[in-house]
Amino acid sequence: MRHFITIDDVQTAELHRIFQISGQIKADVKNGIRKPLLTGKTIAMIFEKQSLRTRVSFEAGMTQLGGGSMFLGAEVGLGKRESTADFSRVLSSMVDAIVFRSNKHESIVEMAKYATCPVINALSDAEHPCQALADLMTMKEEFGDWKALKLAWVGDSNNVASSVLRLCAKLGVRMSIASPKGYDFDQETLKRLVGPNPAEGFDLETTTDPAVAVKGANAVYTDVWVSMGQEAEETERKKVFAPYQVNESLMEKAGKDCIFLHCLPAKRGQEVTDAVMDSPQSRIVAQSENRMHTQKGLLVWLLTE
Repeated sequence: MRHFITIDDVQTAELHRIFQISGQIKADVKNGIRKPLLTGKTIAMIFEKQSLRTRVSFEAGMTQLGGGSMFLGAEVGLGKRESTADFSRVLSSMVDAIVFRSNKHESIVEMAKYATCPVINALSDAEHPCQALADLMTMKEEFGDWKALKLAWVGDSNNVASSVLRLCAKLGVRMSIASPKGYDFDQETLKRLVGPNPAEGFDLETTTDPAVAVKGANAVYTDVWVSMGQEAEETERKKVFAPYQVNESLMEKAGKDCIFLHCLPAKRGQEVTDAVMDSPQSRIVAQSENRMHTQKGLLVWLLTE
């Protein structure tokens, strides 16, 4: 039994297998074929945070695979009515996988400690590995391969950036990160996220200058300046991140063949302009759809292979 709490829970060869399954499933769907690869399987989804893409992608994905899903909200009383250990043991005895969108990363780790079925991190304050799978699948679809690609991250070095960096290191995708001081990864964190043996071709550049980061990039990626739970910092963050807006001028510095990525939801007019969001370079819809296909691939791999 395996969990998917961070990208590092899966080896590089296994990641390639997940992408292979995801790609085949997506191709089948586009051809009107929905193979019931998870008939009779059920996932339980625990959400402590709001969601559109994550919930719909998992629920729709399981339906397309012939399985079922159940959404568990506040009524189950996680952390209130009984211990996490009891909750996890009981829930995992009834379902085939647990999908947990949590306020705290430690809560997912504790859930997995006692679970007897796979636990999937559907977002925590530290990581968003399912998002990273969709992001890199989108780049592969666009450019055919990950070889020699460069992804530029502009903005807050947050949970999404953590997972994207881990995955780029495993797949050999170059990455540049432009974040203001105080909102960047420290050297110890960078070392941990990259890991001891990054794949051939991987390289990392860190800077405070977005123009430097996007030079030669195949994809420019940004996220909101104020994430869920950071509302008290909103005024200060808007000031600090104002020079990090992804606009037409910045995209021009990357080049006309560069695509734009955003994990959504976006604050249009803040971290990104309408002109970029709605431009021919934008891949935000394809990126969102790929959440469903890569999560289907992940579930099939976890539950059948």
